[in-house]
Amino acid sequence: MGKEAILEFLYGLQMFGIKLGLENIHTLLHSVDNPQNQYGIIHVAGTNGKGSVCTFLRAILMAAGYRVGTYTSPHLHQFNERITVDNCPIDDDELASLVDELRSGNPGVPATFFEFTTALALLHFSRSEVDVVVLEVGMGGRLDATNVVTPLVSVITSVSIDHGGYLGDSIEQIAAEKGGIIKAGVPVVISSQQEAVQSVLLRQADDAGALAFLYGRDFHCENGSDEMKVVSTDQVWTELRPQMLGRHQGENLATALMTLQCLLLHGYEVTQAQIRTAVAQATWPGRLEWWPDTHPPVLLDGAHNEAGATSLATYLQQHDYTKIRWVAGFKVDKDVAAILRCMLSLTLRVYAVEPPVEQPFPCEQIVDIVVASGGVGQSYADGVSALQQAQRDCRAGEIVVVAGSLFLVAACREYLILSR
Repeated sequence: MGKEAILEFLYGLQMFGIKLGLENIHTLLHSVDNPQNQYGIIHVAGTNGKGSVCTFLRAILMAAGYRVGTYTSPHLHQFNERITVDNCPIDDDELASLVDELRSGNPGVPATFFEFTTALALLHFSRSEVDVVVLEVGMGGRLDATNVVTPLVSVITSVSIDHGGYLGDSIEQIAAEKGGIIKAGVPVVISSQQEAVQSVLLRQADDAGALAFLYGRDFHCENGSDEMKVVSTDQVWTELRPQMLGRHQGENLATALMTLQCLLLHGYEVTQAQIRTAVAQATWPGRLEWWPDTHPPVLLDGAHNEAGATSLATYLQQHDYTKIRWVAGFKVDKDVAAILRCMLSLTLRVYAVEPPVEQPFPCEQIVDIVVASGGVGQSYADGVSALQQAQRDCRAGEIVVVAGSLFLVAACREYLILSR
């Protein structure tokens, strides 16, 4: 089966939509002898920060010499990026082989795209003989396809309103869904949370008999002028200089290091030197990623919800970027007005587009919201044409920001790569 046929089959599974539940994934994994039971797993849920925490964990564990599988979503440029071993995407031949194996062993199972790819990833990690897997939740947690695993440690990053149509209408309901990954007797590391979220997650941990480590209570990050220090009740990590930008990365890094401290009980050891090296080298493309060799400079960020846009706005203000030309596009299920509010005070003009997704938020409506809020906006046919116009419009002291849907970021990033 060629690459195009593989992707046609996988993306064709999206006809089954999003179905929260575990029956299909259990069937798929049982057909290949439950590979998820053959290695240690770190299970990561949350709304924002999951990708950064996974990136730090992968980089540090690899620096310590472990063979690390990582499953994240969505991909930026190619499907294969979702499933990596030691940061190398699954190759096309292996992908084809595993697709055939899972298809032939499960005729008639109406698996969704995410269910099938989750089973495929877990099988690939077993065949690749990894030491540990960093497994990112796709949506929610309790009924997410990844929640068939019993991890060594669970992680819940910052929780905010997102995917409300599937996870609930209140922050407490969403928190309860995210906290559904908490398992009996399995420690859980919890990033900084709103008080309502914190209360839900700590209660779930207590009910499950899971030891909880909470940011701000059991561990924290101290941001210096050019380096960070992370402190827990038992450990101090110093001289940390992340390449990933933004003060919020201090909390993500602290969450990753607290997770590694929990892994010590299972024999996974890393040194301070290995941590410093990995932290300084870890990157997460498309998230606060500068393209400084362009003129004017372009900043890419997948700020697709209000919390992400708030972090982006904070970063821009801290570095005195108050004159931006914003190429913006979103999926239809986002609170676009709330996202726009976070950034409009810094924005000279919004270049509104519809990202290449099945259900984009109409770009004309983006412009309407911007204008109603006192801003200036115009719609464009696609992200590349919007980016090109924003670059032409820039004057001295101005920058271009491409932010919103990660699919928009990917399209613009591909254009920038080809334009080098």
